[in-house]
Amino acid sequence: MASRRGVLVGGLAAGALVVGYALRPRRYALPLPPGRDEVAFDAWIKLADDGVVTVAVPQVEMGQGVTTLIPQIIAYEMGADWRRVAVEPAPPSPLYANVPLASRWAELTMPAMPDALLGDDAALVRRWAQDHTFTVTADGTALAAYEGPARAAAAMARALLCMAAAERWDVDWRECDAKDGFVVHKGKRLPFGSLARAAAALDPPRSPPLRDAPPAERPGVPMAYPRLDLPAKVDGSLVFAGDVRLPGMVYASIRHGPIGESALADYDKTAANGVRGLITLVRNRGWIAAVASTWWAADQALTRIDAGFTSTDRADSATIDQAMETAMQTGTATRLAERGDPDAFLTGRLPLQLRYEVQPALHASIETASATARFKDGHLELWIGTQAPQAAREIAARALGIDVAAVTLYPMPLGGSFDRRLENDHAGEVALIARACQRPVQLTWSRKQEHIVGHPRPPVAAVLGANVDATGRLGGLRARIVAPATAREFGRRLLHADSPRAAIDAVAGVADPMMIEGAMPPYAIDHLAIDHVPVRLPLPTGRMRGNAHGYTAFFVESFLDELAHRAGREPLAYRMAMLGHDPRLADCLQRVAVLSGWGGGADNSGQGIACHLIGSAESGGRIALVASARRDADGVTVDRLSAVADIGRIVNLDIARQQIEGGLIFGLGLALGCSTGYEGGLPVTGRLASLNLPVLADCPAIDVNFITSSAAPADPGALGVAAVAPAVANALFSATGLRLRQLPLLSEDV
Repeated sequence: MASRRGVLVGGLAAGALVVGYALRPRRYALPLPPGRDEVAFDAWIKLADDGVVTVAVPQVEMGQGVTTLIPQIIAYEMGADWRRVAVEPAPPSPLYANVPLASRWAELTMPAMPDALLGDDAALVRRWAQDHTFTVTADGTALAAYEGPARAAAAMARALLCMAAAERWDVDWRECDAKDGFVVHKGKRLPFGSLARAAAALDPPRSPPLRDAPPAERPGVPMAYPRLDLPAKVDGSLVFAGDVRLPGMVYASIRHGPIGESALADYDKTAANGVRGLITLVRNRGWIAAVASTWWAADQALTRIDAGFTSTDRADSATIDQAMETAMQTGTATRLAERGDPDAFLTGRLPLQLRYEVQPALHASIETASATARFKDGHLELWIGTQAPQAAREIAARALGIDVAAVTLYPMPLGGSFDRRLENDHAGEVALIARACQRPVQLTWSRKQEHIVGHPRPPVAAVLGANVDATGRLGGLRARIVAPATAREFGRRLLHADSPRAAIDAVAGVADPMMIEGAMPPYAIDHLAIDHVPVRLPLPTGRMRGNAHGYTAFFVESFLDELAHRAGREPLAYRMAMLGHDPRLADCLQRVAVLSGWGGGADNSGQGIACHLIGSAESGGRIALVASARRDADGVTVDRLSAVADIGRIVNLDIARQQIEGGLIFGLGLALGCSTGYEGGLPVTGRLASLNLPVLADCPAIDVNFITSSAAPADPGALGVAAVAPAVANALFSATGLRLRQLPLLSEDV
């Protein structure tokens, strides 16, 4: 039972070995205490005397709409007036533990635990997430993690408000309801605000009833919950990390050493003396920062001092390419997924084997890393946008040698992240700079520094082979995927505070199941084998929106298209023949054919098709996409993208559409650009303008339709990212007759 002044958290026993640990009760402080005119019903909801409902949101807003989605769930269940709903970012707290993500990342979070002790409802993983204040925003888990707790909290608040009103009316509270910010009963109504304090003084019922159905929106129904953050983003009043202003605040710029084992060697300190506004220089082993009255002055000072670094094991494209090739030819593979009897049916050299490659890809987030810190009397205040707030606190505390409890973090929204802000390098840097200059300081990385320390999506190579019969039927498929153990590497940095090099060395030679996600096709293929060949690269790599699905869908759907054309089969029909077990994905394909005016992908039509499943067959999200593309004087132009998605029950249709559309554009950037080479430990590309990102004039017409479904909600954020590259590649084959098997597509000779 939840109380108003704290929450007693107890796990469920997962077995005799963990029952004592799992059931040990704990109390946690209320993360967001109420103001003078408010009462708190639990960790999720505060209600003011004027009727404003403030909802705590423990996930960072980075464009995905989570600061609308969670309040919408609470407003629906509570019966609140959407016009009187406010949002407050929740600080890190065990009460908001993201248990589904901790379970999904079990290979990283709890690698020593047997599968029997893991799972969304396992007590052990729940306790781990609570003990580690694991409120990470990633993998579209907001609904899975928080819809249930948010609905329960709102139902409790609604019940208490109904009980307070029922006392005044002398009726049974179960006969009351809440609607549009009022408690109602047979023509009578009382506003929430007038009942807030009386309701807060009552004891809640043991099991407050939920509404009959969970929140859901259907296509064609007028929008009821417009985004809460949209007005502030449109008029520029929303405060991001780079907008924070404190009394006496100064500004810092920074230079990092080349990618490798780098150390600051020398610099000409006197060369910065003429920079007006310069306050001080702050040096560390792998970086040097300048602090000044303006960021521009600080950056100019760093340019003048011309810092030099010594480094070994520098990132270099030639070295990376050679390591990838050696691993492909002679590396040891680990079988991570299989079906049927692949060893009997997929041995030796298969009749058809094709190679696909993707180059390192930069996140290209709109907002570069920025954080503001104030250090005083052994306590650090940190204003930062991060997907992993507790990790940011720990990094800052470790840098200063103080207890993590002495770090107060103020969560800020992000101007895009694409998983880049799962890393918190700048939290430790700004903490050290604030202590050194003894003033509030704001650190902002330049775009070039963002690219140097950016941990790109890794390079990946794959050889796919198939056995097909005379009719072109696919009987077996084998994939050999060469990639660094990026997910494990990231996990070492996030959860164990490893340096980038230490993380690389810790996972060298270890297979990584998260690097082949999406490689098991959704099709009915009798024999399948997916092997991972881990490779050590002199390049720290990280997670990116779409993650493995961003390249495995490209491999599989491009390969399927080639098989269809080699067999003389129409690409849509070829796929449909293998989807009898998945009518939801088959429905997406059929509907997108109608939506796009699919002509069969005949020669020179410029149409290409692809589909993909993210998640399990029971609860995953599905998408089918048709791209229309052509070759012109500027390279490649994509004229139209038509998508049909099945993401189960849709909580907010407008946000779901935005996520699909945004994913398609982001994926288009990955398909045509976003890549860089490396020389001497530095990225060759230092500016956004050099990444061949789609600008507004390049964006194709986009049509997105959704299939009405009562299945469990699935996240739409990565579906478009995964599907667009193979659809465009297949369209370009239709338009030009050339197969492009490398991302970005323009890296090959069109």
